[in-house]
Amino acid sequence: MKLHRLRVEQFRQFRQPVEIRNLGSGINLFTGPNESGKSTLVRAIRAAFFERFKSSRIDDLQPWGDSSSSPSVQLEFDWQGERWKLSKRFLKNKRCDLEIGGRLFSGEEAEEKLAGLLGYQFAARGASKAEHWGIPGLLWIEQGSGHDIHGPATYAGNYLKSALTENLGEIASSAGDELIAQVERERAILLTPTGRATGDYAEVQKKFEDNGERLEALDRDITVYQQQVDRLGELRLLEQQDAGKPWEHYQQQARQAEAKLIEVQHWLQAQENDTQALKQCMASQEHCREQLAAFARQQADLAQRAADRQKAEQWLSDMQARRPPVEKQLDAARTVYQSARQTLKQARQHEQHAAITRELVQINQDLSEIENRLNQSRTLQTQLLAHRAKLQENRVDAAALTRLQKTERALADIDISQQSAATRLQFALRPAQHIQMGDEELSGQGERLLLEPVDITLPDMGTLRIQPGGEDIAELARRRQAVQDSLAALLSALQVSSVSQAEERAEQRRILQEEIKQGEYQLGNLAPKGIDELASRQALHRQRQQALNAERRDLPAPGAASIDVATAESRLEASLEQLRTAEQSINQFEKDLGLAMQAKHNAQTEWERLQATIQSPDRERREKALNAQLMELRAREAALTNALAQREKQINEADPDILRQDKLRFSSTAEAMEAEARKRSLELVGLQNRLEALGASGLEEQRAELAQHAEYISRRRDELERRANALSLLLDLLSAKRQALTRRIQAPLQRHLNHYLKLLFPQANLSVNEELIPERLVRAAGSNETHDDFTTLSFGAREQLGLVSRLAYADLLQEAGRPTLIILDDALVHSDPHRLAQMKRILFDAAQRHQILLFTCHPENWRDLGVAAVEMQSLKTAL
Repeated sequence: MKLHRLRVEQFRQFRQPVEIRNLGSGINLFTGPNESGKSTLVRAIRAAFFERFKSSRIDDLQPWGDSSSSPSVQLEFDWQGERWKLSKRFLKNKRCDLEIGGRLFSGEEAEEKLAGLLGYQFAARGASKAEHWGIPGLLWIEQGSGHDIHGPATYAGNYLKSALTENLGEIASSAGDELIAQVERERAILLTPTGRATGDYAEVQKKFEDNGERLEALDRDITVYQQQVDRLGELRLLEQQDAGKPWEHYQQQARQAEAKLIEVQHWLQAQENDTQALKQCMASQEHCREQLAAFARQQADLAQRAADRQKAEQWLSDMQARRPPVEKQLDAARTVYQSARQTLKQARQHEQHAAITRELVQINQDLSEIENRLNQSRTLQTQLLAHRAKLQENRVDAAALTRLQKTERALADIDISQQSAATRLQFALRPAQHIQMGDEELSGQGERLLLEPVDITLPDMGTLRIQPGGEDIAELARRRQAVQDSLAALLSALQVSSVSQAEERAEQRRILQEEIKQGEYQLGNLAPKGIDELASRQALHRQRQQALNAERRDLPAPGAASIDVATAESRLEASLEQLRTAEQSINQFEKDLGLAMQAKHNAQTEWERLQATIQSPDRERREKALNAQLMELRAREAALTNALAQREKQINEADPDILRQDKLRFSSTAEAMEAEARKRSLELVGLQNRLEALGASGLEEQRAELAQHAEYISRRRDELERRANALSLLLDLLSAKRQALTRRIQAPLQRHLNHYLKLLFPQANLSVNEELIPERLVRAAGSNETHDDFTTLSFGAREQLGLVSRLAYADLLQEAGRPTLIILDDALVHSDPHRLAQMKRILFDAAQRHQILLFTCHPENWRDLGVAAVEMQSLKTAL
């Protein structure tokens, strides 16, 4: 089959006719970017063959937005020496015409002719689907579906098998099928298709397994019973050992390690205190050295101060000589300015009268608004003064409360430490006996915590004196008293009796602060610069009002001016500029003179101060004192350094980290031993109960009875197993014979596959199953072979092998005298450069026997295909 011509019109993006003529018998390459119409042409060919011309469910063929169009396709191709011409129109003007060597067919008859020729079928209703496409669906690869071979090969299976049998020249015999079916039915009574037992065989096998499990369970119970008897003896022996409470020894060692660790922690605290004292000593030394260096610098500074004084005196003398000419220039400028100003004043009197009248109106309006805001502001200010007075009485702010709470927590921490470090006195006296502990008489049983030394009087025996805890108890007592005094001082300063009362006062203070903040915000809106400023504005407005009234009374009635205002302003501006220049000169002179006077005064003052300092009788005494203090500080530095070194050695020898580990290790050991003893005690009681119950159940008798029944079930299972194995063997032999016949049918297809496969994977084999679908790829890997199922291969490999399989199908169909046309829409896009080069060799080889239409948006990948490419844009502009 060779396609010569394709013409489409009103088909998707091709509203205008597009025609392809003179297609070659080998590869025909069409290139263009995405959306250029390649897939539209492929869809047109598919519609021409697969879609019934009467179908109304193919409106996707119309150009977008044009529901009145009639998509049409025309095809011309040669087959067996005759020219076939197909013309098909859809939707609006439905029609199908087929001409074969001068013979005309139309409608459904024409469609059936095409289906019979190419090997496909039409859908009974609606649009055509993949299961109807047969051979064309296998050979025409849609965009992105090249890797899927299973579905298309399944739908074309009957046509392919027909071609195979025609190649063999015979039809495969069905002799033996009934025998295989009979064996399968007999085997199905005992086994499922997957080889699992079923029916009576499954039931007997289940009983056999149940009896086996029950026997195993009884054996396990008997073994467990015997083991538990042995375990009971072990537990009774361990119980005797636990009676001595061996864990108490480790508890004592843990307490000793903890006591030593507390002692080391005191050393660490002392080390930290001495380190801080050493830093302070070093800082004091640096301060002394800086003061001594300052004394040395003062003598050098005195000579510099004398030079500065002489320089300042010369500058002052020069400045005083410049005063007369500067003052003369200023007097002349003032005379000119006053004359110009008087002239302008007379010119503006008439304008000023009207302006004053307008300003008085505005002043009256502003004064009314200011008085209203001033009254509101004074009311708010009175409220704020009351709130601030309350806030002043409440001294408990957040910082004070935090200090108070922190002090209270510190006192609680010291109490806890005292409780932990206190000596515990436990006593148990006989009836009617008592002892005297300080001022307290003790009798009966009880316990006391001793935080300070106490005398215990024993009647008729004497006195015992107990000194609790050593230095740490005394230190804790002193620290507690200091913290308690600090707490009392804070409460007194804040004028509260407790922390809770302070918290209440702090909350009241916060509420007052919020109210003050809100009042200040409102007052800020009414008087942004304050009430005084608002009152000042009121007073200024009133003064201005009075001044304007007085000024307007003093102004003469409107009349003609002797000179215009613009001229007077121009003269005044010129005279003012002269006056400003003169004033700037005199101001600069006064500024420079003031600076000179100030410089002279400062230089004299600095010289006198430094001279007095150097000659001060106290200076020598202070310098000696600083030297003596520096020596003392160096001696203290040496003492602190020595003490730190000795204590560091003592701490390192004690090794606090190891002491912590010892405490944890001994405590954990004691807890573990005690917990294990309790666990063994519980296990002993439970084990005794379980053994009593098991001893009464008769395990040995149950096992003997069950073993007898299991023997019978075993014989029945073996009998059914032999029959099932025999049927399976017979079925395997019959199936092997049938598979040999199948392989003979597959041989032609396998030959074509091997022809292409050697170009892609040398020394590889692609096997097909009974449905002629690629199944497994076997490749050489050194001295071994790799076996890969087709479905587990990469996407690119499946796409390549899918095309190889389709080309092999095409060769098979051609040998059987069936028409072939191969269409590839953007195929092999997932192939690497090496594999793509191999696939181009395969395509070029197949093109010697088949016509191939290849559409791609990657023309650079197909330049070496040996054919000229047709650009899609050239088709659109050809007509």
